[in-house]
Amino acid sequence: MDDVRVCFVGDSFVAGVGDSEFLGWTGRLASGSDGVALTAYNLGVRRQTSSDIRARWLAECAPRLPESCDGRVVFSFGVNDTTAEDGAPRVDPDVSVENLEVILREVAQRGWRVLVVGSPPIDDAEQNERTARLDRRFAEVCGSGGVEYVSVFDALVTDAVWMQQVRDGDGAHPDSGGYRAMATLVRPTWERWLTPR
Repeated sequence: MDDVRVCFVGDSFVAGVGDSEFLGWTGRLASGSDGVALTAYNLGVRRQTSSDIRARWLAECAPRLPESCDGRVVFSFGVNDTTAEDGAPRVDPDVSVENLEVILREVAQRGWRVLVVGSPPIDDAEQNERTARLDRRFAEVCGSGGVEYVSVFDALVTDAVWMQQVRDGDGAHPDSGGYRAMATLVRPTWERWLTPR
């Protein structure tokens, strides 16, 4: 069987913060990957923006994805970029887009297959508007570059389980049911994308 290794790189949603089952959406995808010799690495870090991830991702992925394996990277970030601090987003949207573009170029140079998963909503209507706009811009970047992109925002902002669990939690992160809903949205693309070369 092929040695498929996937690094999930991103923020607290990638890390699965709030999930009492400690799986998040990434663990649920990985655990359902029957028939693939998969090694999955969770490289989610709380509060990190696209700028933080741009600075660290390659150094963390390179030792985990040697040339001898079928290396893949899944990125998901953006909510922390849109968080308001001192009256402005932590990262300007144009910089967020530039960060994604640079990351995707760096992935291509390594020859790793890449998948980008969009940001989910939280319990903050104003921030959600910023996140939705950034989600559309990220989708455009990926579309123009031929990169698989899964937008989850529109589905989750109307998902009763996701939104209720976010409200019941810390205002941003759901429990298991919410992450299960997000994994369900990503799974069709994930299964197609994960197929060995």
